[in-house]
Amino acid sequence: MYTIADLYDLDHTLAKDYLSQFTYPWEALKGIKDLILSLGPGLGEEYTEVSEHVWVHRTAVVYPSAYLGAPCIVGPETEIRHCAFIRSSALIGAGCVVGNSVELKNVILFDNVQTPHYNYVGDSILGYRSHMGAGSITSNVKSDKKLVVIRDGTEQIATGIKKVGAMLGDYVEVGCNSVLNPGSVIGRHTNIYPTSCVRGVVPAHCIFKDNGVIVEKGEE
Repeated sequence: MYTIADLYDLDHTLAKDYLSQFTYPWEALKGIKDLILSLGPGLGEEYTEVSEHVWVHRTAVVYPSAYLGAPCIVGPETEIRHCAFIRSSALIGAGCVVGNSVELKNVILFDNVQTPHYNYVGDSILGYRSHMGAGSITSNVKSDKKLVVIRDGTEQIATGIKKVGAMLGDYVEVGCNSVLNPGSVIGRHTNIYPTSCVRGVVPAHCIFKDNGVIVEKGEE
């Protein structure tokens, strides 16, 4: 339930061919920068290289106070709103919203992803039409600084990586002021209650409720 095939419809990202090489989404994190640098020069006339290694689609809206750090790609009809901070290595799809005081670093945002208010998203992949509620963040480094392990019940998968944020499947809804701890994997169509503290794998088509209780949709 936590492979790329389980989580994502790859027709909704420029990273389709790149992601198809991997089994698990966190395996793709190390190469996001190089992916953007390889894609950028071939994007065509619809994109403008507004600064070195920063490509923005002509229909995207970037507010003057936003910062676009290289390398990054901003897709069609996407809004980068006031005071957004694209630190580096962000592949942002079509129809996305990156809002006020949002920080992105080493991420892939599929089409129609919304990170509209006070979000931090680092070392993460957000699937098609996923949404981060106001103030929700991805924590990407463990407090003990050890390598991140993906935990699904008693099963543990070593990533071999120090920085791993969250892998959100398509249509995931993350409630306001939630924290997705390092290595969180949220299945498609799952909802996270506001102010939740999430660890490990949350299955698809579920609701993550108070105190970490997980129920299938339709059973709540």
